[in-house]
Amino acid sequence: MPAWSAAPQGGLWIQVKVQPKAAREKVGGLAASVDGDRLRIAVTSAPEDGKATDAAMSVLARALDTNSSAITLVRGATSRQKTFHVAGDVPRLTARLEKL
Repeated sequence: MPAWSAAPQGGLWIQVKVQPKAAREKVGGLAASVDGDRLRIAVTSAPEDGKATDAAMSVLARALDTNSSAITLVRGATSRQKTFHVAGDVPRLTARLEKL
């Protein structure tokens, strides 16, 4: 199963696993989970007060070449496993994701 799927309201739902307190920020690779593979996002922020989530959204926005405002958290506010909705052109977003 891919780490992303088309969302009914346009854009993509992207399932990610956030690694807080990493040495550097990056997006890439897949992390296995019980509900399928997830896109791995490493952030330097600590997992407190939503800082790691905000950093993950910012890193993902840069990787997809989109605005941070196009990304919203759907589920997983206090978990390392999160689902984001990225608004935008599905073929363009999918092509960018496949390059990660």
